Amino acid sequence: MFRSLGGVIYAIIGFIVANNHGYLAIQDLGSLISAILAIVLWPLVLFGVDLHIAL
Repeated sequence: MFRSLGGVIYAIIGFIVANNHGYLAIQDLGSLISAILAIVLWPLVLFGVDLHIAL
């Protein structure tokens, strides 16, 4: 996925969206998993899906 320019752009957009929605405040394993999911599934975050994981 990250070998192409499109994959890199997708990851950068995911990082920006995750940061703007508060997913990158990593405190424990649950918030780390939430951050990874938010970066990979950023279109869902834009549609309002809550990806915060509570462990």
